[in-house]
Formats: sequence, structure tokens, C-alpha cells
Amino acid sequence: MTGRPKIACCNFVPDAKHLREFALDNGFDGVDWTLRPEDLPKNGTQPLSLMRRISVLRPLEVRYHLSFKLSDLGHRDKTEAENAVKFFDQACHLVSRLGGRVMTVHVGLGRDSMEEISWEKTLTNLANLAALARTLGIRVCLENLARGWTSRPELYEKLLRKTGCWGTVDIGHAKVCRSVKSQAYEIHDFALPHPERILNAHIYHEETVEGHAPPAKLADLYQRLLLLSTLPLCDWWVLEIREEIGLLQTLRCVLEFLEAAAVRDAI
Repeated sequence: MTGRPKIACCNFVPDAKHLREFALDNGFDGVDWTLRPEDLPKNGTQPLSLMRRISVLRPLEVRYHLSFKLSDLGHRDKTEAENAVKFFDQACHLVSRLGGRVMTVHVGLGRDSMEEISWEKTLTNLANLAALARTLGIRVCLENLARGWTSRPELYEKLLRKTGCWGTVDIGHAKVCRSVKSQAYEIHDFALPHPERILNAHIYHEETVEGHAPPAKLADLYQRLLLLSTLPLCDWWVLEIREEIGLLQTLRCVLEFLEAAAVRDAI
């Protein structure tokens, strides 16, 4: 990656004006806005309301993160799969109307098992979504999760390669997934087979039963941030903490890393 990445926070407070002030006051470059099924248009005025909220965030850049739990494009049940395709297609058009150019999606979000999901159907429908998005000027990024197919680097690589999706590397998920904890793989295996496909990173220490835990110190993140800094197109670093104290602690660690990197580059 050339230059400093853009540092983004989540839309962790509901008031967009407050979020904008917080982000600008603390030096954030953008907002990673999570869309949920209830955000999808149900009438003619709903998209306009959301557009007005998001327009308040200017001049911050906004990218989109779809949180559609238990809604899978590759569900073995025909009706479930058709509903998921409808949800994701609607979301794609909504992101386009909002002026978005990048959106992150998941396979198996909220699932402990992938038994109900078809691999081949997932590949087909995810590739179709990525193709639709391209016609709208949007790049679809697939995120690695702590469980399921995308928690296995060898399957995550296949999903990106076979569907034409880009990637969002979540370093907290990568730290706790079974593939890494068992030492069968290392965290860099999520990114280095396709470094040019990774556009975004989700940054925090690790996922726990309580949620996303912030780092206590830079050392908790250092090696993973070093990996992200080698990815040529990964210029969007989302500090994925949804409470202010932990978010600002994560921000301090990331800025410390970037400042040290700038000093090294200047020598």
C-alpha cells in the first residue's frame, strides 16, 4: 500500500450529526456504515430518509457493510435462497443510490454450521451479485468470519477467486478462527494468496463472546497491521469497535503504528 490508509469508524451512534462530529474531531477519514435488512426500502420515502442521514456525514467517505444474519445466497432451501438473493440485490441498488462504491458481505453470518448452505449455489449467486454490483459501479468485498467457510483460508481464497469478489480482511476474526488457533494456517494466509484483491480491513484485537475486544497496546496488533500495510489496495482500515472508549484506544494504537511507519519510511 502506498500512502497512509483511510481510518474509518462504524456508525456506532444513531445520530449521524453526532457521528460526523465525533469522527472529524478524532481524525477519522470515513464511516463504515452497517446496513441491516430493516434498512432496505419498503416504500418510496425510506431511501430518501436514509440518503439524508448519510449526506450529513460529508466530507467523510462512506463505505457499506451488510449485516444480514442467517440470510445466505447459497441456502439449500430454494425459498430461503431466493429471499436472500432479493435482499442482497435490493441492498446493492440501495448502496448505488446512496453513492456507495464498496460494500462488504458475508457467507454464513450468524451460523455455527454450514450444513444448510450449498457450496455450488453460493459460488453461483455470489458471482451473480458481484456481476450486478459491477454494472452499478460497486465492488463487492467478502469478509472472513470466525466460523464457517470463510474462516478457512483455503476456502476463502477459492470464494474470492471463483466469484470475482474483492476481500475484506477481519484481523480479529482471523486471530480466533480454528484454522489459525490450530496452527494449520497463519493469519497472513487470509491475504497473501491474493494481496491485490483486499480492499478493506476490520481492525480490533479479537472477537469474544462479549463482542469485539480492543487492543491493550500496539503489540497486540503490530504484526497484523504490518501485514495490512503490505497489501497494495487495502486503504480502508475500519476500527470495528462500537463503544467510544475501546474505539479511541484502538485508534491510539493504530496511529502509533502509522507514525512509526512514517518515521521509518523517512529515514
